[in-house]
Amino acid sequence: MAGQLKEVRNRIKSVQSTQQITKAMKMVSAAKLRRAQDSITQMRPYAKKLQEMLSNIVSSIEGGTTLALAEERTIEKVLLIVVTSDRGLCGGYNANLIKLAKATVAEKYEAQWKKGNVAIWNIGKKGYEGLTRAGFKTNDTYKDLYLNLNFEAVQAAAQAAMKAFENKEFDAVEIIYSEFKNAATQAFTAEQFLPIPKVAKATGNKKADFIFEPAKEQLIAELMPKILNTQLFKAVLDGNASEHGARMTAMDKASENANELLKSLKISYNRARQAAITTELTEIVSGAAALQG
Repeated sequence: MAGQLKEVRNRIKSVQSTQQITKAMKMVSAAKLRRAQDSITQMRPYAKKLQEMLSNIVSSIEGGTTLALAEERTIEKVLLIVVTSDRGLCGGYNANLIKLAKATVAEKYEAQWKKGNVAIWNIGKKGYEGLTRAGFKTNDTYKDLYLNLNFEAVQAAAQAAMKAFENKEFDAVEIIYSEFKNAATQAFTAEQFLPIPKVAKATGNKKADFIFEPAKEQLIAELMPKILNTQLFKAVLDGNASEHGARMTAMDKASENANELLKSLKISYNRARQAAITTELTEIVSGAAALQG
């Protein structure tokens, strides 16, 4: 009986230690989430408007102007830029992104996949590890980008993707990421990066009429890369906020589960202790009765 009580006490201490860790991780994630949420909240309207403007410009271009980054061609080679996190303990966040990447390949690019023409650039270690194990052709050049997250680092990845598309190394580029909604909700998204879609979803079929100054070709050549850099940076900021939100929620649930487990263990401990006391009393009474007899 004493051994059973000791085992339950050890389990209670173990769960309490784990709960302290989950509570601390929740607090850290909450602090990081506030900063990440501020960044994406400020960035999103700007990035969205730029994307709408870019799509409208592409839609308004007449046949005489050739746009390399908007060229639609037969899709033979595909690049997926998959944005995950560097660390785990954030619920199903990374697993859902990896699942979406696999589903995107299966549903849209199965023929290219069978020919070995689907490449994946990973931003975040977890996606790199998971997709490499799954047999995908992965690239680790940008997997450590979160170690020093800034616009210049993301811009390098975006420019490399644009250059590869212009050189016809890829015929389509998509971004797989998680759009941040709130701490408990993320929207896992596959978004076309290249070629630039002609009409943004937010603008419907309406095309804007632009007056170009300076020349149309000069302005577009300057504007396109900057807007695409911003588009990828927005996706990475979305992913960063989503990760911290998912981890905060996961640690909160883990702390609640630890509370429930502690209640159950304390009830078990009290019952075992009560049984031990009852046994001891029974033995004492039995011993006394034997002596009297």
